[in-house]
Amino acid sequence: MPADMQQILDEAEKLGQLVAQHPAVARFRDAQKAVSADPEAGRLLADFDRHIETLGRQEQSGLPITDAQRMQVESLQNRIVSHLKIKAMNMAQVDFVDLLRKVSQTVQRPAAEIIGGGAVGAGGAQGGGSPRIVGAPRA
Repeated sequence: MPADMQQILDEAEKLGQLVAQHPAVARFRDAQKAVSADPEAGRLLADFDRHIETLGRQEQSGLPITDAQRMQVESLQNRIVSHLKIKAMNMAQVDFVDLLRKVSQTVQRPAAEIIGGGAVGAGGAQGGGSPRIVGAPRA
């Protein structure tokens, strides 16, 4: 018996609840909270966002980015990546995104095998990327 849309969505909801219980999700949430509660981390991230936004507007208006501006952004980046709580959040985010990628690939695999001979994305069922759209040119 073919699955209907509601049945698929119900099962997806159950899967979402299981994923939400995974330790990677809790680690990422806790790391986000730690960064949010740290005034220095918040200031560093806000400064970086502000600088990037300013440089983007400057580029759009046709003005070149100066070496001093580039060095200032690099300095901010170095301080951000060396901040322990931000570093921990970034590592937790990588684990979280990896979990979501693996779940997505696993969900897509059976349908991809039926329609495309088993390859999900450019690297096969185990690799990264998105399923190829039928009729779309290959990159």
